Amino acid sequence: METRYPIPAGTARAELLVLNSRFIGTAGYTASIAAARAFIAQVRAEFPDATHHCYAYLIGYGASVTAGMSDDGEPAGTAGRPMLAVLRGANLGDVTVVATRYFGGTLLGTGGLVRAYGDTVRAVLAVLPRGERVELRPLGIRVAYSAYAAALRVLEQAGASIDQEEFGAEVLIVARLPADRYEQALARLREATAGQVRIEPG
Repeated sequence: METRYPIPAGTARAELLVLNSRFIGTAGYTASIAAARAFIAQVRAEFPDATHHCYAYLIGYGASVTAGMSDDGEPAGTAGRPMLAVLRGANLGDVTVVATRYFGGTLLGTGGLVRAYGDTVRAVLAVLPRGERVELRPLGIRVAYSAYAAALRVLEQAGASIDQEEFGAEVLIVARLPADRYEQALARLREATAGQVRIEPG
């Protein structure tokens, strides 16, 4: 499983007009299928009078990805599939795109729909801010006061987020470390504290 991968860093929207039909693309970060469904429902609620709300999502990244799509009443294969194809080529994980359509009175035909829905996804992805998902692994360490500053420095350099510190007979630090730096950070902790550290994974 990937330990870090590109994800949306926010929500974005783009709008296209194709032969009087209005296409509104909304994209955002969704870390689970439940989150994707909630995102789709939120867009539907925002545009309750729209003709269609077609969507595509990718949850996860790389080999371990779950994909979903819907034509939402458009002819089969003209919306969800082209949307998903564009999304798969975008090098993003944990992302949902909803293409809301207000029918403008002119039929676009199969090819026209495929193009319009694909272009809607391309347009919103072009303005979507990107960030990085980093898998974090929990870690508890107990360290002597004399080695506390050194341990903290190693954790900060490894990009750890410190959740809790308790000062008793020794210092307990509860942190989360980026998974791809975990083993290296443990080795550096032992080295920097001259072994004055007890590590409690998880």
